[in-house]
Amino acid sequence: MSPDVTGFFHAPTGTWTYVVADPATRVAAIIDPVLDFDWRSGRTATTAADELVAHCRSRSLEVRWILETHAHADHLSAAQHLKAQLGGEVAIGRGILDVQRTFKRVYGLGREFEADGSQFDQLLDDGQDLPLGAMTVRVLATPGHTSDSVSFLVGDAVFIGDTLFMPDSGSARCDFPGGDSRQLYRSVVERLFALPPSTRVFVCHDYRPGGRDAQCETTVAEQRRGNTHLRDDVDETAFVRMRTERDASLDVPNLIVPSVQVNIRAGHLPPPDADGVRYLRVPLDVFGRAK
Repeated sequence: MSPDVTGFFHAPTGTWTYVVADPATRVAAIIDPVLDFDWRSGRTATTAADELVAHCRSRSLEVRWILETHAHADHLSAAQHLKAQLGGEVAIGRGILDVQRTFKRVYGLGREFEADGSQFDQLLDDGQDLPLGAMTVRVLATPGHTSDSVSFLVGDAVFIGDTLFMPDSGSARCDFPGGDSRQLYRSVVERLFALPPSTRVFVCHDYRPGGRDAQCETTVAEQRRGNTHLRDDVDETAFVRMRTERDASLDVPNLIVPSVQVNIRAGHLPPPDADGVRYLRVPLDVFGRAK
């Protein structure tokens, strides 16, 4: 079965968000939504998220799920805004518990933040099936980029988060806390490359190498044949060596400080202080230390 898939590209963060609908029942899921955020002013906006709202309403879609492939480090989640506007349950892989415990320490969060997953409506297990009208969403644990990374298989389409990018862009970094390049290799080879070759593959990010137009869809066969980092003729040792060397040269993502502390809260902003203002915490000399 083939779901209806509509992609929305958020150019400031290079992020693809998807609305995935069962064509028979019009029940839908939203995957990896973005909350607009200006780091210089500290202002949030719902411009990108409201495009999703308008799309779903214009097509009379019933949003059943708002799904996160992991706690992103490059954009803030708009999950709570979408839930307030469209309904649905916010869900993420159960590996978020490790991520929450790690970043509670990093950000020095106090009693107001419980690292127990309670901020989400559901924590998802590997192999779990979620109803989507007459279709199902199969949860595939694909850790490596982060320990909580999952992919979502819906009919002939798989949404792979930050495991692989488009074939000309390669693979995701593995140097965040909980990341593991060997684990990423095995997640891709044993889980994603084991899917039928014709399976449609939808990536979470595209940084448009060479200035080409943004792209979001490929296939398992195309990834296995031509991914510049991880394809059928690349063994685990070579991949780990490449990924380790490459990660050591990468800058810290621009929005890692605000995004992770919002995303481990399922898209809830931090609670307001006594003055009614919400504040983000900036840990000094933690991210981007010399290795």
